[in-house]
Amino acid sequence: MDYGEIGLSLGDQREAALARTAQHVLRAWKEFDTARDHESLPGEDLQQLLTSSLPSEGRDVLDVIDQAVEVLDSSLAQSRPRYFAFIGSSGLEVGALADLLAHSYDPNLAVDARAATELEWQAVSWLAQFIGFPAETGTFTSGGTISNITALASAREAMIPGAREHGLGGIPMTLYCSSEAHYSITRAAEVLGIGAANVRAIEIDAQRRMRADVLRDQVQRDLADGCKPVTIVATTGTTLTGAVDPIDQLADVAEEFGVWLHVDGAYGVPAAAVPSREYLFAGLGRANSVTVDCHKWMFVPKACSAILVRNAASLAKVFAHDEAYMPHAGGHYNAVDITLEYSRPFRALKLWMLFSTHGANAVREAIERNCDQAQMIFDWIQNRPLFETLTNRPQLSIVPLRVVVQGCSDPDAHNNALCLAIQRDGRVYVSPATIDGHVWLRPCFINFRTTSNDVATLLDVAEDLGAVCQGLHN
Repeated sequence: MDYGEIGLSLGDQREAALARTAQHVLRAWKEFDTARDHESLPGEDLQQLLTSSLPSEGRDVLDVIDQAVEVLDSSLAQSRPRYFAFIGSSGLEVGALADLLAHSYDPNLAVDARAATELEWQAVSWLAQFIGFPAETGTFTSGGTISNITALASAREAMIPGAREHGLGGIPMTLYCSSEAHYSITRAAEVLGIGAANVRAIEIDAQRRMRADVLRDQVQRDLADGCKPVTIVATTGTTLTGAVDPIDQLADVAEEFGVWLHVDGAYGVPAAAVPSREYLFAGLGRANSVTVDCHKWMFVPKACSAILVRNAASLAKVFAHDEAYMPHAGGHYNAVDITLEYSRPFRALKLWMLFSTHGANAVREAIERNCDQAQMIFDWIQNRPLFETLTNRPQLSIVPLRVVVQGCSDPDAHNNALCLAIQRDGRVYVSPATIDGHVWLRPCFINFRTTSNDVATLLDVAEDLGAVCQGLHN
């Protein structure tokens, strides 16, 4: 067999394949500018395709591209302007272009990749400047969970030097976070040997922020019991309500007891760059490390998270190895010296292209617009008796709301059923959340495409479908 005749190149179909892909992408971008009235569901032919067995022979690439687009078009797309569920990305166009370019050249950012490495350091610096954090270095990861694990691994090594080499030696460690912190913090504690049972979920105040006085008392008790506090985690933008913990107050406690302060800003910390929200992040510069998911409220496609640290050595102390096959040059740590990952894609390019193409001011304006939309829907609800909100105004861009029908015997069942009905209806997409034991709808506005009309449609659809109990739930 002549193996020279067998190849994986597209050959003379390259231009046609790229043109067909560009055609589909351009159509999608245009469609994302305005919301559609229903979601596409997989048809019978697509269902058959998705249950077919492994193909032994290939097919025409243009047909494969068309089928891939059909799959994507029949999937839930967070890029659509009325996708209000969870906290996702919004498919920034230059970010998609960056991914195409990065994956086509496919540099490995584990070791020095020349210009790509220099761009990553620059993107780290730009991100730190944008949020106002004095980072000495940082790195890009696949998501907030890995960023948080990376930061907390650094905290563990700083608080218990030599833990990476000798283990924990039976030292009981403790970690402190809000009772409404993201589950990735508990996951990090499990992975790092701190233990989920040693995560102290600290009581929150009326604004759903971690209470610094309760934190201080808990740290004192743990020290008296012979525990070693490893880190305090301030959440800036809780997943449940968008609450921002009081960083300055928590930093006081961290400094008092000599504990590492980490800011989990995966969702909310980009709002620190917005003048109207900057006050919420007072004390950010006092933290040891910060997590930022650029694929959330900085709009670029997944996956693009970042971990920023005040001291570059804090990462190297927990991750670096002096291996003979790993070159060290250029005056910087190699990424493999400061991250969990070895092979690393060029994630930084999409953030760099965002700032280079649109500028920091445009990003700030888009974030502030989402904050304004949250305030707007909160105000509208005050004049619509069918709805209720939490007592406090939204701090960022999450606005829990629920429909309360007069005489409804089970408001929680009603709102749970309403959420499912809204998802089936397809005009908007929203997710439920349980807050203080009750079911709420939990819209989150983090899409630069979302308009005030899209926000109004959410209330109209909820009112239309949820105004009566009969037939909606048993």
